[in-house]
Amino acid sequence: MNTIKNNLGIYVHIPFCNKKCPYCNFYSINFDNFIIDKYVDKLYHTISKWSEKLTNKYVDTIYFGGGTPNLIGHNNIIKIINSIKKNFECNLLEISIEINPCSYKNMDFKLLKKAGVNRVSIGAQSINDNELLLLGRTHTCEDIKKCLYELKSSDINNVSLDLMLGIQKQNSESLKKSLNFCANNNVNHISVYMLKIEKGTHYYNTKENLILPCEDEEINMYLQTHKILENFGYVQYEISNFFLNDKKCLHNLKYWNLDEYLGIGPSAHSFINSKRFYYSSSINDFLNNPKILTEPCENLEQEYIMLRLRLNEGIVYKKFEEKFGYTIPKIYIFNAKKYLNTEFLVLDKSGIRLTPKGFLVSNKIISDIIY
Repeated sequence: MNTIKNNLGIYVHIPFCNKKCPYCNFYSINFDNFIIDKYVDKLYHTISKWSEKLTNKYVDTIYFGGGTPNLIGHNNIIKIINSIKKNFECNLLEISIEINPCSYKNMDFKLLKKAGVNRVSIGAQSINDNELLLLGRTHTCEDIKKCLYELKSSDINNVSLDLMLGIQKQNSESLKKSLNFCANNNVNHISVYMLKIEKGTHYYNTKENLILPCEDEEINMYLQTHKILENFGYVQYEISNFFLNDKKCLHNLKYWNLDEYLGIGPSAHSFINSKRFYYSSSINDFLNNPKILTEPCENLEQEYIMLRLRLNEGIVYKKFEEKFGYTIPKIYIFNAKKYLNTEFLVLDKSGIRLTPKGFLVSNKIISDIIY
């Protein structure tokens, strides 16, 4: 009888926001205390049901994303953590929570630390107040500073800051100011995301009026980000992510390594037993009649290659063989050779990986390698 248990990450979606950001296409709804109570109770019971189905798994990472997870307060966050601990076998290496810099005041970080929260991701986006205003954010640079101080006072030292590239009025100097702020405050993880104008957002409906950097400026800012952070000692480990002191996000690595994770809440996605599925993007469905939809998962081999090429480490032949039980098909190596003498890709006896310049055109390169 096989008694080996596989590790599992759990993502908990907290879909509440005080205000919808004009660029955001993640599922969220307006803050409502009454619905929050019902929602947390539903999460509690849903966790219990999943534990009955997934008896061969143990949980090693938990990630609270949103929305704005800190809006539900520390007591509810702790209740959800304790529910996972109660229902699943756990060996928790990381419990992360996303927070908004201007709405952290209802959180007791010392209690969260005691409950096991050891990583906090702050949605800063920029430290320049004029850029934050144009992004529709309600916080200021001063709020970010206060938030960092509260975390440090609570002995939560694994802190990540989200920044955005290609936003209105941004230039190389304002970007440098944001990056310097992160380094000077000993932030040991930085996520830097390119702004995308997504359908269904206010930005999409008003895109003609947006004052955005041109494509060449975006490219230069991305390469500038890599250079500045590298000079500060940060290591890029994924297209948009940099770390110090070995503080990679363990939960997010599950996505890029094609490891298993369970998503709970409206719009949350899962990958378990080589199958993908997700909850519909409706809180009413989740509360009253949860609808779980399946997602095509036709070629895990190609998915793995696509995801691993997002990582700085790229495709490691040895890890591919450990994952699938056979050596990587030669067609992928043959296709990658097209880029062998370029600045975009490195191909050697250990594997295939993209350079920082290659990350900028990763969709094209990955497509050429896979197909």
